[in-house]
Amino acid sequence: MTEPPFGQVITAMVTPFASDGAIDWPGVDTLVTHLLTSGSHGLVVCGTTGESPALSHSEKVAMFRRVAGCAKGKPVIAGTGTNNTAESIELSREAVDAGVDGLLLVVPPYNKPSQAGMYSHFAAIAQSVPHTPCILYNVPSRTAQNLTADTTLRLARDVPNIVAIKEASGNLMQISEIAAGAPTAFAIYSGDDGMTLPILSIGGVGVVSVTAHLAGVETAEMVQAWFERDAARATRIHHSLLPLVQACFQPSTPSPVPLKAGLRMMGLPGGGVRPPLVQATPDEAAVMAAALTARGSAMARESAVL
Repeated sequence: MTEPPFGQVITAMVTPFASDGAIDWPGVDTLVTHLLTSGSHGLVVCGTTGESPALSHSEKVAMFRRVAGCAKGKPVIAGTGTNNTAESIELSREAVDAGVDGLLLVVPPYNKPSQAGMYSHFAAIAQSVPHTPCILYNVPSRTAQNLTADTTLRLARDVPNIVAIKEASGNLMQISEIAAGAPTAFAIYSGDDGMTLPILSIGGVGVVSVTAHLAGVETAEMVQAWFERDAARATRIHHSLLPLVQACFQPSTPSPVPLKAGLRMMGLPGGGVRPPLVQATPDEAAVMAAALTARGSAMARESAVL
């Protein structure tokens, strides 16, 4: 197995908000501690789950600095990719100065660059911070553009500090091509909680997770079981997590809306969401509540098996 550059379970952390919509800084501290003591090996800050489009530049830099200071040596990865290459370079340099350990660079949304454009974009950002490891992020459902295996492999070979990809394309053939052709040290993380186990089976090293907010211990146990060659246990845990994955990614509303409802149910910091997102409806919240109840039952069953 490729040694994961940031651990096997990285949680894409929400940005907690106070009732007035400002960042809840004490809540940030509490959530960081909770995540890093309940299964997460590292954190992504100001990614999609962190509502990065609704954060200002200065808020992002402040989040990078705050989380890096709270993480006590655990890896912190800053979401610094935008659809503006120059802006991404500026934010990446500021993130490094704020003390983060790596960068997450999403495929540029909306302006839909070609594969050549994406190659140039990612290479320019990574080369602007040559001593900081970078993770590519392919999520066509959000960006309307797929980063192909060929382009990923070119970047992995040509740019030394592009060390991994968070793959959320859902295309196992494409992910297999990356795994088969990448340099030995290049890592593939699942960017889709429901696809983590299949991606591990074709060469993945771990997951950048949303549901680990609510089930971090189980997520880490599933990944560990796979690498301990206990496929049966990994599969059981995968199946037990499916209701929670489905609750976090409901078709009627985008993530992190249901997740933040779940955090409130568990008494964890998260608060509301910023416009243009809106709070979970009663029906959406009910789906999450049922999934959290099922999670408790699944944990009891797994303990009985052990």
